[in-house]
Amino acid sequence: MTSTTEETAVRHQIVVEVPVEHAFQVFTEQFDQIKPREHNLLGVPLADTVFETHVGGAVFDRGVDGSECRWARVLVFEPPERFVISWDITPQWQLETDPDKTSEVEVRFVSEGPGRTRVELEHRHLDRHGSGWESERDGIAGADGWPLYLQRFGEAASRA
Repeated sequence: MTSTTEETAVRHQIVVEVPVEHAFQVFTEQFDQIKPREHNLLGVPLADTVFETHVGGAVFDRGVDGSECRWARVLVFEPPERFVISWDITPQWQLETDPDKTSEVEVRFVSEGPGRTRVELEHRHLDRHGSGWESERDGIAGADGWPLYLQRFGEAASRA
């Protein structure tokens, strides 16, 4: 896995030994296995995380009590090449309701052969979050941020 951080963007990538269609499907349809349970804004234990696989859909957590927290919107959905979601979470790790103050996460799936896929993740426009955005960048770039998600994705892709 490789990683780079720029001023207002964070980039990570991983190569998995599965076809591109399979990689895309695992990332979107099994996102519940990728997102750590402790990454939770609800205040109750998570039952699951749902990634709605269409433009206009959402990514949301559902608590064991039935409560829901929508923390991303699906902006682009182009299987099996890429998707883009908003990141509706503030530097204080609370929900952001103003779309002009949200960043974007683009995930691209690049075939490197019939059974090998490079997954490129870019979290960009972090400065849109306003004051304190640098701490948010540092958090998602760190070991418990996107690198952890990609590691968990790699494990899920190899199992499925």
